[in-house]
Amino acid sequence: MKNLYRVAVCFFIAAPVFFASCVKDLLDQQATTELDAKVFWQNEADATSGLMGMYANIKPLFNKDYFYDGMGEYVRTRSISSLSSGTFTAGLAYYTGNTNGHYNPHGYGSAFDNMYRFLFGGVNRANYVIDNVNQMLPRYPGSVENLEIIIAEARMMRALVYFRLISMWGDVPYLDETITDNAQVAEIARTPIEEVKNRILADLDYAIEKLPVAAVQPDRMSRPAALALRGKVNLFWGSWNKHGWPELDTFEPSSAKADEAFRAAAVDFKRVISEFGLALFRNGAPGETDALGKADKLPNYYYLFLPSANNANENLIGFTHGGIGSGLSEKMMRDFGNRDTENSEVNISPSYWIADRYQSTITGDFLPAMERLNPNNVPDARTRVNSALNPQSYANRDYRMKATILWEYEVMQGMTALQSTRFFPMVYQNQGGVVNIGGQQFTTIRYNSGTNSGLLFRKFVRNYPGQGREEGNYTWPVIRLADVYLMYAEASNEAFGPQADAVDLVNKIRARGNLPALKPEKYASSSSFFDAIEQERIIELIGEGHRFFDIRRWRKIEAFWGQPYGPGRTTTNSWGNSVTTYFQNASERVYQQCYILRIPESERDRNPKLTQNWPFL
Repeated sequence: MKNLYRVAVCFFIAAPVFFASCVKDLLDQQATTELDAKVFWQNEADATSGLMGMYANIKPLFNKDYFYDGMGEYVRTRSISSLSSGTFTAGLAYYTGNTNGHYNPHGYGSAFDNMYRFLFGGVNRANYVIDNVNQMLPRYPGSVENLEIIIAEARMMRALVYFRLISMWGDVPYLDETITDNAQVAEIARTPIEEVKNRILADLDYAIEKLPVAAVQPDRMSRPAALALRGKVNLFWGSWNKHGWPELDTFEPSSAKADEAFRAAAVDFKRVISEFGLALFRNGAPGETDALGKADKLPNYYYLFLPSANNANENLIGFTHGGIGSGLSEKMMRDFGNRDTENSEVNISPSYWIADRYQSTITGDFLPAMERLNPNNVPDARTRVNSALNPQSYANRDYRMKATILWEYEVMQGMTALQSTRFFPMVYQNQGGVVNIGGQQFTTIRYNSGTNSGLLFRKFVRNYPGQGREEGNYTWPVIRLADVYLMYAEASNEAFGPQADAVDLVNKIRARGNLPALKPEKYASSSSFFDAIEQERIIELIGEGHRFFDIRRWRKIEAFWGQPYGPGRTTTNSWGNSVTTYFQNASERVYQQCYILRIPESERDRNPKLTQNWPFL
């Protein structure tokens, strides 16, 4: 199992006593380990440097989670070409060996060997900090409080990494000490998921006790962040116990455990919401929005996903990026942007189904599905009522639509060579052409093959000059306060049925889209309220990597794509053309291999005790 853990000693940090590159074998670590023990871990500054190195090592395991959305229904992941450079900081953990995917609605279960190994590297990096700072405690009694905060942060990050591991693979080996010799892991078995979950909760209990209410600095952890994560762990544990996880044959679901977990989750989320004075970005106000076809004024939701929102307390857990010249920038412009925004690649685009999910600001409910028409065959396709090519079909919808996607004749600020150029409209099947909109001529957006739906993303695409497509300094959100609102609503609904305070919180999320409050029939029962919560999770969190994990814990893949051996479902574009069919005549095994992932075979070859998840046997 040597290869699994060797990534753990590649620290990728800028502290003076750490090293810049990986070693080939853990056994090569002896001299460095002696150096660390003798000259490092001697004061709070050393401990803090070690902690920040841990953050730098774990951040690349979470900061491109938007790719996961391609394994749901509402986002297409066209390519992961920005990860093909083969470096850890560029996103090697997300690289599946296939630049065109594995981030599709099916067929991904055997593709995440890199992520498995690098997550365990994150575990070992956290253990390294925990072990060394624990040894400092008796030597530095005057620094105990600050050192315990550092331990709490490392334990919280270990909990975060293990939560991701069990969410994808179920049972995994549990390691609570630094691995310095291959013999320590050569024959370690997988730990049952419930035991790993309990160890995660123990880490978070410690973190909640020791962490400060406000983070020591913006890119570090706090007590409300730990509470939010503990609530999320319990929420998922409740979901697995309620809905079952038959692909994990060591797991026995229990309705009693589900109820207990939902109740515990609701308590933690309620504390986050009520005890710390946190607020939604710009107090959750919708802000102003421009008329159709204009983008001088965009809703507040759009600005939540620009670096100007980095210090907003809506971001409970977030990973920072350095921006220009740091070597630690985010590349979301490259992945979400188009050729007219710094020559970006449209590696991520919306599927057309998301357009019909945006509700009416007048009725607060869904509108009839838009008709998709080919303008070459239908002369009035761009003016017909409710046509997907008629911009008026998008009027009076959730403000988050304007902030999130581009449709026909919607414009985006162009940028070239770090300078603003002009507004470019989206016109499907007409790239770089000239169109007349309201008496004004525009050159249309170039997107190459980036979208096959007729939609592009505006969310995460900067609208100001000065930064290239790989020079972003946005703080990627892992858990936001809006997510906590919705998770509280879900957990309390599962435990007690629809609660008035939960309905109020869902309405606060809807308010940022300028939607009216939920009608009483939307929360008349647990099932109807769950549907309302799911709707807000789809709209509020799109592109942030949550949908993949939600549909799996809720056992909802079949609800959208159909049952095994059925026709599946075919994606379409705004012209009504069929694009790709998923799950057509798919067997039960195809679905099973979506609900749980494959343990890397290379690691099983090295370790005879590392069993495989049965859908891959």
